[in-house]
Amino acid sequence: NRTVRITAAGEQFLHRVAPALGELTEAYEQINTLRDKPRGTLRLNVPRSAAELVIRPLLGRFMSEYPDITLEVVTNDGLVDIVAAGFDAGIRITERLEQDMIAVPVGPQRRFAVVGAPSYFADRSVPRHPGELHNHACIGRSYPSGVLRTWTFAKDAETYELTIRGPLIVDEHILMLQGALDGVGIAYVYESLVEEYLREGSLIRVLEDWCPIMPGFFLCYHGRRHIPATLRAFIEVARTARHQNQDGLEGDFGTSPSRD
Repeated sequence: NRTVRITAAGEQFLHRVAPALGELTEAYEQINTLRDKPRGTLRLNVPRSAAELVIRPLLGRFMSEYPDITLEVVTNDGLVDIVAAGFDAGIRITERLEQDMIAVPVGPQRRFAVVGAPSYFADRSVPRHPGELHNHACIGRSYPSGVLRTWTFAKDAETYELTIRGPLIVDEHILMLQGALDGVGIAYVYESLVEEYLREGSLIRVLEDWCPIMPGFFLCYHGRRHIPATLRAFIEVARTARHQNQDGLEGDFGTSPSRD
């Protein structure tokens, strides 16, 4: 394999032409906004849970309304630098971002559910307090960094956090769900992912009163760059869908950057 490296002269050339390339890109995007339907590629970086809960419900509507846009979705549960990695935007679970980033609320509110199969609870007591989970086989979820997800609970004025180290540790919520269905242990997954299983009785929910409703996801992008027409189109579709699913829409497109 050959390694290709840019020369000093090449680096100097790129440095000189970078502003011109930026102006050309901005000029193209300004023309793009004048079209009836924007065209081009929109690159999004999202965690796998957001791909399921945010992107999947919007996919058909967005692709139907904007057939000239190529949507590229890259799922990654790690903390990727959206701008440095060449993405137009990313989806995150918090609006507290680095300086100059804007966060737009998208998708429904989030809530977790603690579930297990009837076969698992056949000879075990049902936990009434999160602290009792220490006596149960709980399925852990790991992030790319190796850190395990913390199970967070709240009721009235009491909060409780639990780091799980059980018989099964996975890095994918589908495997966690399958482990629960197979009676391996108790899972902590998004409520919307288990609604059907709860209705049909394949899973039993516990500690429901300890699982609070949390804000939804946020679409994040750089606030000092020209916003591509493709991204504007996606934001509008996401805002419309969110408005239809909730009584109101928090936040507004083009608000000032969210900062720590």
